[in-house]
Amino acid sequence: MWQSASALTGVTWRKSSRSNAANGCVEVAVVRGSHAVRDSKQPNGQAMVLDAGAWHGFLLAAKENSR
Repeated sequence: MWQSASALTGVTWRKSSRSNAANGCVEVAVVRGSHAVRDSKQPNGQAMVLDAGAWHGFLLAAKENSR
């Protein structure tokens, strides 16, 4: 589900340790038991909000694609 990142108030965004200027920056926040992902270059843009199952699938896909 997509949501405006600026509407996600009171959350702490963490930058991915794998992010850098060359490949872009991804930030993650815990939002009421879900996880939100946004582009750090567009902090007021859209954030993808994932429930626990979708978050797990997202992490598996990211790990697989980083190999």
